[in-house]
Amino acid sequence: MTSPDLQAELDRIRQEISDSFDEELELQFEDDQLEMLAGENRPGGKTLDRRIYFRELFRLQHELVRLQDWISHNKLKVAVVFEGRDSAGKGGAIKRITQRLNPRVCRVVALPAPSDREKSQWYFQRYVPHLPAAGEMVLFDRSWYNRAGVERVMGFCNPDELEEFFRSVPEFEKMLVRSGIILIKFWFSISNEEQEFRFKMRIEDPLKQWKLSPMDMESRRHWEDYTRAKEDMFNRTHTSDSPWWVVEADDKKRARLNVIAHLLDAIPYGDVPKQEVILPDRIRHPDYARGPVPQGMKVKPVY
Repeated sequence: MTSPDLQAELDRIRQEISDSFDEELELQFEDDQLEMLAGENRPGGKTLDRRIYFRELFRLQHELVRLQDWISHNKLKVAVVFEGRDSAGKGGAIKRITQRLNPRVCRVVALPAPSDREKSQWYFQRYVPHLPAAGEMVLFDRSWYNRAGVERVMGFCNPDELEEFFRSVPEFEKMLVRSGIILIKFWFSISNEEQEFRFKMRIEDPLKQWKLSPMDMESRRHWEDYTRAKEDMFNRTHTSDSPWWVVEADDKKRARLNVIAHLLDAIPYGDVPKQEVILPDRIRHPDYARGPVPQGMKVKPVY
């Protein structure tokens, strides 16, 4: 029979685990709301059953923690590029990868538009400081491939700059690989109908309107131009040293699971030897008495 103290401890443990899962449930609520509002008219049809999704997500996230430990222990350098059309789900996939990981080992790089000074530099220069050091995995939420996509389509670079970019990328990435960096490039692919649907949902959802920019609206007008740019980019930058991996992303849940599974398969890893962790006893001083917190310093208990 379980003692009251042990039962209370087990209840606390269950609550802590439940709180951890709730973090993912909060993120998932947005997608569930979208599915509910869309009903049967949603392009792409029925999405992955949520029970299967959560079961596989938590299993894969457990493996990501093991991968993280392996990267840190073996001083690996990993760079993962996430590219794709606006609203393709890159950010959601990145969130699920980093959700349980140590930000000192796995960090996200999402650079803003270049400054005037950066525009005058070697094109790749602004990305180099963010490349991984030993024991790090860096996720690039968009990358140097901006030049092959948005800059090309929107006229932010001239033909000579674009051509120099395509000449330089294979050599630049060869240098990264030769230096010991494991480079993985993902392209999130969604259909025209799916992007239109997601944009309309963002327009109607006040919590997501911040994700829309004038550049996003222009991208809808230039769908075919982006398609041609993507195809040219693949033709000129898909190499044996740094191949592209295309993620079918009309179904966000499947896309997230597939990306994580691919990432885990791309880097052989195993268990890392760990020292036993023993929680030390607290040192107590008989002359210490904790003072009260002044009422004026306390957060108002609204809930």
